[in-house]
Amino acid sequence: MQNSKAQRKKPTYSIDAVDNALQLLQLLRDLGSVRLKDAATELNVAPSTAHRLLAMLVYRGFAIQDESKRYLPGPSLGVGPAGIGWTTQLRSIAQPHLELLAARLNETVNLMIRVGTQVRFLSTVEGSNILRIGDRQGTVLPANSASGGKAILAELDREVLEQLFRTNNADISGAAIPAADYPGFLQELDAIRANGFAANFEGTEEGVSALGAAIHDAAGVVVGAISVAIPTTRFRKQFDAGLVHEVFKTRQSLEADLALAFAG
Repeated sequence: MQNSKAQRKKPTYSIDAVDNALQLLQLLRDLGSVRLKDAATELNVAPSTAHRLLAMLVYRGFAIQDESKRYLPGPSLGVGPAGIGWTTQLRSIAQPHLELLAARLNETVNLMIRVGTQVRFLSTVEGSNILRIGDRQGTVLPANSASGGKAILAELDREVLEQLFRTNNADISGAAIPAADYPGFLQELDAIRANGFAANFEGTEEGVSALGAAIHDAAGVVVGAISVAIPTTRFRKQFDAGLVHEVFKTRQSLEADLALAFAG
């Protein structure tokens, strides 16, 4: 039995605002992204009305807004980000490199991409130590807290960072960085850009530290990041034993494979 929209009967006491919000959720689910003017046109409402509806979806985690002011599916919607074909290819190409790095270090290695102000973990390969960091595949974390997320953010223009973390939409979504903390945040990103890697010392989880590095396509555009998550009690030992070198070596080989896969 088909369940098309044409066959469904609209409730007698329908609530237009709720119906409009649900239609926006369907647009995000089916299209992967939507702009304010397109949402207003689709719903046949004023842009100000569409903005209020989208703002509520952001507030409740069903949508996020990226630096180009597109609205994307949020973590509460439970769907993958736009461009899922690309992320599937990225994960497939990266997987052997993650496995080799995890084997060399005997620590947990992650692959992630940025979606707005957050990072989404696409893949995890666990180390075999009894005390190790578990699987984070599918996890969504603030980009400015995770090591890989910070490595990605360090390569964005200042104008993009302002859009992500210092706007009304950032306030609504809870992603805003307070004005007093923002200069320090930018200084940290400057240091990450200079060093080529980012560190996270229990910034996302107690007892967990991590080191992350951004990965790029053939044009040099950042497309994601890899990170090594380590119990804090073991992090210094791994760092002194050449952790950064191992991560850089993996990044280099992964980027070479990405360039080869998408050549031409």
